[in-house]
Amino acid sequence: MRQHTVIDSPYGPLTLVAEDGVLCGLYMTDQRHRPPEETFGAHDARPFAEAAEQLEAYFAGDLLDFTLPLRLDGTAFQRTVWEQLRKIPYGETRTYGELAAALGNPAASRAVGLANGRNPIGIVVPCHRVIGASGGLTGYGGGLERKQRLLDFERGTAGAALF
Repeated sequence: MRQHTVIDSPYGPLTLVAEDGVLCGLYMTDQRHRPPEETFGAHDARPFAEAAEQLEAYFAGDLLDFTLPLRLDGTAFQRTVWEQLRKIPYGETRTYGELAAALGNPAASRAVGLANGRNPIGIVVPCHRVIGASGGLTGYGGGLERKQRLLDFERGTAGAALF
């Protein structure tokens, strides 16, 4: 059974989706690869109290690591990439090539990029922490401006907490 709610954030509304009470989606407005609204299930904020609390703490600058149970639905390769994303420390970045090498396949940077772009739980699974080989920003389902703002926030260059 799927349920969803929408919460406010410094990056605009975030749609949280849960299946059987476990977070399986976090989508920004106008996000690339955002599933159709009709797949989100009934509107019900109850399953999202902990997720909303942790997101608020993150945006306040008080939470560095999310401890939410997650349901990451995708191919075996995608899930492996998404688990690797969760290992990137707060405020740090990795290149697609570094992630591919960490997965034991240095030639798979393009496949890593494609899997990264399909991440269903943005921010919590920090796909925004992945950059191009040259150190520049490349693709982000939520838009490059949001990616830059998230990175600046985590690096402490955004000024103050966002919430």
